[in-house]
Amino acid sequence: MTSKLLNSRRPVVRCLIHAFSKPATVCARCARQASEPATRIAIVEFEAVAEQHLVDLVETDSEPRPCEEAAITIVSPEIGRSHFGWRHAETSGRAALGIETGEDGMSLPKRALGSSGVEITTVGFGAWAIGGGGWAYSWGPQDDDVSLASMRHALDLGISWIDTAAVYGLGHSEELVGRLLRERSPSERPLVFTKCGLVWDERNLMAEPRRVLKPESIRKECDASLRRLGIERIDLYQFHWPDETGTPVEDSWSEMVRLIDQGKIRMAGVSNFDVPLLQRCEAIRHVDSLQPPFSLIRRDAAADRIPWCAEHHTGVICYSPMQSGLLTDNFSADRVARFSPDDWRRRSPEFQEPRLSRNLALRDALRPIAQRHGTTVSAVAVAWTIAWPGVTGAIVGARTPQQVDGWIGAATLQLTATDLDEISDGITRTGAGTGPTIPLWQHA
Repeated sequence: MTSKLLNSRRPVVRCLIHAFSKPATVCARCARQASEPATRIAIVEFEAVAEQHLVDLVETDSEPRPCEEAAITIVSPEIGRSHFGWRHAETSGRAALGIETGEDGMSLPKRALGSSGVEITTVGFGAWAIGGGGWAYSWGPQDDDVSLASMRHALDLGISWIDTAAVYGLGHSEELVGRLLRERSPSERPLVFTKCGLVWDERNLMAEPRRVLKPESIRKECDASLRRLGIERIDLYQFHWPDETGTPVEDSWSEMVRLIDQGKIRMAGVSNFDVPLLQRCEAIRHVDSLQPPFSLIRRDAAADRIPWCAEHHTGVICYSPMQSGLLTDNFSADRVARFSPDDWRRRSPEFQEPRLSRNLALRDALRPIAQRHGTTVSAVAVAWTIAWPGVTGAIVGARTPQQVDGWIGAATLQLTATDLDEISDGITRTGAGTGPTIPLWQHA
């Protein structure tokens, strides 16, 4: 059995704190230091050079299993059952990560989405990038099979919702989400959130989409999204951007109410709305959720929109918490030059000087905090957004399963007051972004 494992690319269990040290020492250290916060989280990785670590895990000639004393979490139910034995993953590993394990696999912490009565995990899968290339706000070419594998992996880790939009890939992202849904039984399906209001020109796919919230356009888009997704009801339907055609928001929001009454959508929300527009919608029917941009770099929503939502019991699911890749462990200035020609980030001021250097300096300021917690910079960046009172969850994108692994730890990462102070100091020191730097208010 041992020789068989040594010659294959099997999953490898190793602690985050020792992820870049010699694997041979992992189990022993975990056994001694399992109570330390930095050693509580463990992940499954695929690596070619992991022979010695696998030897450490094999104590008999039977199936390999983690050290009985180690705080190990098996992040994939299939891997846990087939390679390392499920019993251990249900005990010390689960408790160490703060994740509950049910019959269907892993589950992450959840929060109520405002007053809707629906609970969602504190991180959700963002399906923008998987829409692929060839449109105005693409991230470049994307392999569909890898996209599906990424979503499957996110769900296996316990994520309970996916956020997409009609405009992502000009319908292609919704089609991929629909393929994923058809693979799973109704009880295993995630909540599906999508958006309308960005209408593209079929004759010029690279043209800027128009912001249209006319009632007849909303109805047409909703029916098209239902067809692409292959479902009878959308869990959360959102206006993507405010209208630019002169349509009163009251007319647009009243159409949302009709879609709820018709059973086509379950909840209604908005994205990129300011407080005055939120108030006008709220006067007609409660706004279930707001989707604002919110990250360590774009912090302005914390000054007005997030407090408004907390006061009115409106859920907040923020987008781009890693600032579209800037706040990830391995991003570099050289990477910008290698972007695909149709990658929208080429045009973004945050990816150009002088902002780029300031943003990367802020990213680097997160490294000591990530090291203390035995996690990634990406996880720290996302955890900062969901640490703000009023934020329900963060929409986090991924183009590969490995990228999901890079930020999934944010769901259970508890930043301390010291961490938040250090992050605030880093923001001030680097001059990156705009908006409040630390939570100064509490829920109403």
